[in-house]
Amino acid sequence: MDGVGESSESGSTVSTPKLIKSGSVRDDDACPRQVSPIRIGASRNTSPLGRVGSRNTSPSRQKAIKTKPRGLDEETVATFGKAVYPDVQMEDNIWAMLPEDLLNEILARVPPFMIFRLRSVCKRWNSILQDSSFLKFHSQVPSHGPCLLTFWKNSQTPQCSVFSLPLKTWYRIPFTFLPQWAFWLVGSSGGLACFSGLDGLTFKTLVCNPLTQTWRTLPSMHYNQQRQLILVVDRTDRSFKVIATSDIYGDKSLPTEVYDSKLDRWSLHQIMPAVNLCSSKMAYCDSRLYLETLSPLGLMMYQLDAGYWEHIPAKFPRSLLDGYLVAGTQKRLFLVGRIGLYSTLQSMRIWELDHTKIVWVEISRMPPKYFRALLRLSAERFECFGQDNLICFTSWNQGKGLLYDVDKKVWSWIAGCALQSYNSQVCFYEPRFDASIY
Repeated sequence: MDGVGESSESGSTVSTPKLIKSGSVRDDDACPRQVSPIRIGASRNTSPLGRVGSRNTSPSRQKAIKTKPRGLDEETVATFGKAVYPDVQMEDNIWAMLPEDLLNEILARVPPFMIFRLRSVCKRWNSILQDSSFLKFHSQVPSHGPCLLTFWKNSQTPQCSVFSLPLKTWYRIPFTFLPQWAFWLVGSSGGLACFSGLDGLTFKTLVCNPLTQTWRTLPSMHYNQQRQLILVVDRTDRSFKVIATSDIYGDKSLPTEVYDSKLDRWSLHQIMPAVNLCSSKMAYCDSRLYLETLSPLGLMMYQLDAGYWEHIPAKFPRSLLDGYLVAGTQKRLFLVGRIGLYSTLQSMRIWELDHTKIVWVEISRMPPKYFRALLRLSAERFECFGQDNLICFTSWNQGKGLLYDVDKKVWSWIAGCALQSYNSQVCFYEPRFDASIY
């Protein structure tokens, strides 16, 4: 993008990016139509032996034939395959008088990725993303649905692809507006994405809106050290926070720092007690941040409102090889990991934390066929993350993505092969034009 963040620490664009549709999943050819054989001859066979394989016109047999699933499928395909209504000529003089509020309310319900195609209709629609009235309606409509944001660098050039789960389509988003030091994808929340990296010897953090291509670098923290970060967006008051916990290598005990966009500064909080972290992955739900610990065994919980750490003695399941904390809706907290020995006798399971009894309760297991396809070797690494009771599994070596819906208890593969890069970073993403970086 021209003129975006070339030498400054923030940037925005007058024109939004041009999305490239990478591919889609089609279900049209999933079930081929059955075709009945052609019958020759019109004579009626009334003998019992002759009825085999021939047409019987008795009322009872006609009723049975009509209720066959095959006949219903053929009728459904024939009905929906043809145009029910003829094409209607739209009068320009009528539709041009459509009230602006009604037009903005209609366009606000269009999937965000489709807006870029509609902007070429006229000058009025081309400038719709700068229209405060449209952004107001857009902020009030429900989310388009969950998406997956994949980020990687190809020859030091940032690359980004977004997979829309409702549309089952990959979209390529130009990410050349990011500075070169933005290397690690911290995560995404409420339409914003957070990146961090080293600019020389200085550890920096930035937030951006991938759709509008706006970004800015956050002020420096009190301690110049690579930290474990997590982004939290509050859409009610249009603000966000970035929480920085311990040193990324766990060597130093640093105070917890919290950036507040409304104050535009970092504030110091309690130092996390000395623990032996089990994983650098964190989960945030219900204004609480959770980390896994080995010593003491259990979880470390940070209450954002109170600003202090607390240990939760929730013992991990036996024979747990590796585990990931995944945040669900409201207070739901999940633990995902492999159970078994170092051989192929392994299985992937999902637990939910019972906050009352402080125990992990198993709620699901990955079917063996999915487990063998996702991880062909027992030592293969995988990533796991979630949003709104959706859990995504990605394999480093296989380049595959598997999705699990906790509420519907449904497993499904993610179409396409945008996860093929070994250094790609993936997270859930909610595309929104009204997400502000300030």
